[in-house]
Amino acid sequence: MRVFLHVLLIFAFLNKIKIMYSSLKDLHSYWAIGVLGLLVIAILNSFAGLSQRKPFLDRDKKIAMFALIFAHVQFVIGIIMYITSPYLETAKQLGMGAVMKDKTLRLYLVEHPLINIIALVLITIGWSTHKRAEDDAVKFKKIAYLYTAGLLLLLSRIPWSAWLS
Repeated sequence: MRVFLHVLLIFAFLNKIKIMYSSLKDLHSYWAIGVLGLLVIAILNSFAGLSQRKPFLDRDKKIAMFALIFAHVQFVIGIIMYITSPYLETAKQLGMGAVMKDKTLRLYLVEHPLINIIALVLITIGWSTHKRAEDDAVKFKKIAYLYTAGLLLLLSRIPWSAWLS
């Protein structure tokens, strides 16, 4: 009985979110600016620390951690958007073959989510592996290289036409 009630609450919550889709879309767009900005700051900080052979300080850790947290929050917002997306309803009606033939649907339903998940995994690996490293230069390298790879992937799948309009 409890499980049934939880399922009902989840469906009621998702139904309310469908109504708020445009607000969620705006939040996802604005939060993305924060994610990109923090990733750039973390990357520049790591490359600067690496080139100047600085010790890896608590400040450096916090910069990388904030970029990681913002990226994960963006992922959660994105998952909620994906579930409530009108594109998903269209895909259910048309089928996956039609989605793959349509450039816009393919971007929003396949490419953007998949590439961004890969980017988030790389960023998370950068964070996780830096914690295990003993050498400060290795810590900076892990964050610099993996966060950069994640950032490049994120930039490659941003729907620029929708974002800049």
